[in-house]
Amino acid sequence: MGRVLSIDYGRKRVGIAITDPLKIIASGLETVHSKDIFTFLTRYLNTENVECFVVGYPLQMNGKPSESIEFIDPFIKKLKKTFPDIPVKLIDERFTSKIAFQTMIDGGLKKKKRQDKALIDKISATIILQSYLEQKKLI
Repeated sequence: MGRVLSIDYGRKRVGIAITDPLKIIASGLETVHSKDIFTFLTRYLNTENVECFVVGYPLQMNGKPSESIEFIDPFIKKLKKTFPDIPVKLIDERFTSKIAFQTMIDGGLKKKKRQDKALIDKISATIILQSYLEQKKLI
């Protein structure tokens, strides 16, 4: 039984979150530089069984893809080509950065820690993954 790994892909950093083996809880795993994401994933997949990738897909309020799609689509294409046996699911990531920031405030993190963009990316990936898990429960 494999885990589900989520990716919040950005031009500079990539937030990564993972489920527990039973796919109940989403937890932040890591934030890596965008250029290092495939090296990280290859190493991770050598030690862990991942059954699905969930990638945050930025949509506008009208439901159409945002401008960020121009660098996310090539990433998704390469992800599918590099790991053809692992399905890739896309999930709307609208507002995840804002929710992540609010989560940090609600959690009592100091202002300096809240300015850590790598932490925001990791929390965003966790929110994306938790949303995916909740959607799967409804199906």
